[in-house]
This record gives sequence, C-alpha cells and structure tokens, in this order.
Amino acid sequence: MFTSIAIIGRPNVGKSTLFNKLTRTRKAIVSDYSGLTKDRNYGYIEFGENRFFVIDTGGIAKDESILKEDIADQAWIAAEESNLIIFVLDGSQDLNNEDLDILEGLRKLNKEFITVVNKSDKKSDSQLVHDLSKRGIKELIEVSAEHSLNIKELRALLKGKLPKEKLEYPEGKRIAVIGRPNAGKSTFINKFINEDRLIVSEIAGTTIDSISIPFEIDGNDYIFIDTAGIRKGYKTSHKVEYFSYVRAMHSVEESDVVLFLCDASEGIVDQDLKIINMVCETGKPILIAFNKIDLLSRKDKDDMYSSKRAQSNFVADFIKLEISGIKGRGFKRLFRNLDQLITRSKKSYTTSELNKLLAAFINSSAPPSVGGRQLKLRYVHFAGINPTTFVIHSNNESKIPQNYKRYLENSFRETLKLKSIQLRIFFRKSKNPFENKVNKLTDRQIKKKQRLMKHVKKNKK
Repeated sequence: MFTSIAIIGRPNVGKSTLFNKLTRTRKAIVSDYSGLTKDRNYGYIEFGENRFFVIDTGGIAKDESILKEDIADQAWIAAEESNLIIFVLDGSQDLNNEDLDILEGLRKLNKEFITVVNKSDKKSDSQLVHDLSKRGIKELIEVSAEHSLNIKELRALLKGKLPKEKLEYPEGKRIAVIGRPNAGKSTFINKFINEDRLIVSEIAGTTIDSISIPFEIDGNDYIFIDTAGIRKGYKTSHKVEYFSYVRAMHSVEESDVVLFLCDASEGIVDQDLKIINMVCETGKPILIAFNKIDLLSRKDKDDMYSSKRAQSNFVADFIKLEISGIKGRGFKRLFRNLDQLITRSKKSYTTSELNKLLAAFINSSAPPSVGGRQLKLRYVHFAGINPTTFVIHSNNESKIPQNYKRYLENSFRETLKLKSIQLRIFFRKSKNPFENKVNKLTDRQIKKKQRLMKHVKKNKK
C-alpha cells in the first residue's frame, strides 16, 4: 500500500513551513496571513531510495463561512486517507478549543499521529506542553520549522514509523499508463495483451486503484500499470478521486516509462498539460499516444495537431504517436518506442563523451560576454538518470543567459536523441585548483625579490 502523511492543525501554526522543510521544497506559500493554504499541497519526503507522499492541508477552524468549512473538510479527508498524521500546534500560544477539537477528531479516527509543537524558539509563558500532558499527550516533539530546529529529529521519528518495504510489482520493465478518465487506458491494455482482464466501460472513472498486468514479448518481461484517470479539480474533489490521483502518481514513481494516453477526439486539453507537467516533475520519460484515432477524419487530425496546445514548445519535446486501443492500430510502433525510451533513459554517459559534445556546441555558438568578461564553460559530467542529469562547470554560472542554457539543452537533447526523456542541466562554478595553495618562497627567493624591488625603486628616481 502506498504510504502518505497528512499535516493538519488550526490556521497559522506553521504547517506550510513544516511541509516545505520536510519535502525540501518551496511548494507551499508561507505567510503571516492566517488561512492562506486553501487546497491540499502535495510533495515527497525522501529517505534514501524510499519516497513518501506528504500532504499540506488548510487550517481547521471554527467558522460559519462555507469556505472555511470546505477547507476543514479537505483537511479531514486527507487525514482519513493517510497512514500517518502530523498534528501541528503553536508552541507560543496556549492550548485552545480549536486545538482540542482537532485532537478529539484525531482520536476518533483511530490512526497513529505525531504531535509536533512548532515555534518552540519563541519566548512565551505558554502552558501548551503541560496542558497536552494533562490530556494524555505524553510524547511530542518541539520544533521550529522556520529555523530548522529539531527538523532532523522529526525526520528520524517519521522514518522510524514509516514502512521499510516498497510496493511490490512483478519482475519486468514497468510501463505506467495514465491520462484523464475515459481516455481508453483499460481498453488499450486489454487489446494489447489480448485478455479482458480490466473492466471497460463508457462511464468515466471505472478504474479506481492501480492495477499491474505482467506480459512477455520476445522473452522479455514487462508490466503495464493501469491507473485511474486524473480528473480536473482532483485537489478539492471527493476523496475517491483524490486517492486515485495519489495511486496514479505513485505508479508513475515506480515505473520505468510513462505512456500518456490522450483522447484524440477531444485533443490536448489543459488538464492533459497539467498531468504531463506533474509527471515531468518525477523525472520519468513520457510518450504521448493519441488514442481513438480511428474516430477522426483527416481534417479532424489536422485541427488537433494545429491547436495551440499541440503546437506549444512544451509538447514538442515529447514523442507523439497515433493508436486505436479498440482496433489495435499502432501497437508495434508504440511498443518499440516505449522499449527504446526505457533503454535511453537509463543510459550513462562518460565525461569525455559529453565534453566532446560541449566543445562542438561551443564552437558552433560561443557563449556571450557578460559585463566585458567572456563566459567560459570548462567541462561537463554526467550526474544521474530519471531525469538524465548533466552538470556544466563555468567561470560564472550565474551570468549565463537563459537562451544560451536552452541552446545547450536542445543541442544535447537532439544529439543524444533524448526526445521524451527528462533532461536537467545544472550549472556550477568551477573551483580554482590553486585557491587554497600557498606558494611559500625560500630564503633565497625572498632576498632576490628584495633586490629586485630596490632596483625598481632606484630606477623610478
């Protein structure tokens, strides 16, 4: 089962700051303004190779407004669906009725929760810890999310309570099939493996959980992971749809390649772009397949490809193929491309190979001068896969223009055939090898230096 952690508490106790510290991101907006977080924010906390889902929720408060009620409902839905809950309180203030209501609600859920007293660095006369002890909370951890106080200790506590084992899939190369509801994911998989193993219906959203289907081609093992469709507004919608999103994104994390099915009869819509962008953040390679292509006339196809979304630079970075899940069209070409993507996305590159390419790109278009100083790209090295990552060392990495960075990225992508593969290029300032070396002069060299200085001064006179 996929493990998720929910962070809940009343407004302005520092949930979003804590979320950012645990996930080591800045996804959640932080402000002194109470109740800024309205929808659920999502991120990951990493312990080695294991990643766990973290949910930042809006503050639970007593309020008659419909908005505040919706925010509280969303927070409780996240708590119900999570395996572990972090209950955050403000250590600079006394325990109040809102805190007590949340505590009572947590006990009714009958789920494990960790009590975190935030803002413990602030001096106050708060009796919060004492009052919590009187109400049965003997174990808690005091932190300051803003100043990273005891965050390491909190991470260690979380690590001890989270499961060590990962979700198990059969052996083989894993292909996650995702898309909006009713894009034809289950129909495609059933036709591909010639078995009616998945429920197929015209009603959108038939698949709720993620389902793994092993198959074999030419003696090689593969697994299709069929996922629930990700609907528009999944952040604020019913918990079943939210849970479907969580499972789908976890399947992407566990996959080797992502097959994004787009309903060709509707073309690429905004929700498609949002889902693709979310997958891009995981670093997995993506192939876009236009399904139900048999329903389109030649004019409909031209209109689909000429739309603004299909013509965008973002979509241009991905391989796009046409298939018909119900008629079995385009399957061989699709699978060949998926297999090649898996191989290329796991490829490592030698430093010499990359530096030859970098030198060729610089000769073709040299980096510009900035402030009268020539930018120099000294060398590049390979740094990892999913995403494929290169690090370029420069004499002034902060001054490299964005258009030149894009030129290098496009050049590497085209030369190494990295279309549909996530590529990240980081720029670092190269270290001076003589920076910490002190050239100590001998006595003879010192005397010679003094004689030369005297000679220079004499000539000046």
